[in-house]
Amino acid sequence: MATWKEFEHEAPELAARVRTRLDAGRHKTLATLRRDGSPRISGTETQLVDDDLWIGSMWQALKARDLQRDPRFALHAMPNDPEVFDGGDAKIAGVAEEITDEALVRKLNGDGPPGSSHLFRLDLGEASVVRHNDAKDALVIEVWRPGEGVRRMERA
Repeated sequence: MATWKEFEHEAPELAARVRTRLDAGRHKTLATLRRDGSPRISGTETQLVDDDLWIGSMWQALKARDLQRDPRFALHAMPNDPEVFDGGDAKIAGVAEEITDEALVRKLNGDGPPGSSHLFRLDLGEASVVRHNDAKDALVIEVWRPGEGVRRMERA
């Protein structure tokens, strides 16, 4: 796994594309694993703060409970208007670590009472962007994994 900062260091151009997509819209889709192993998708928001990628959650929300039990996740950030695909969409997968330091939770989640929300730092095992090529006649898929660099594929 790698931190966001390590991702930026290893793959700066791809990290910039992923960040552009993360910053383009407020809402993302988060996939977690239920107790029985089946997938659950939830809406979430992300923040890039202090070189780390973060998500928050309402207290005892199902996505928070899922991540506490099994920290694996996948996150999808896509254009708000699917017809406007120029920047592509971004996907990140990895593990989430719950942070319980109340000062940090308040800094990133707001000034609710102690124990009123969850905070998770996301460590990355993979990041990708799918977008059109310049001619708009094929998809370009760029995938990064820690220590492996960026792999680029094009599909017509």
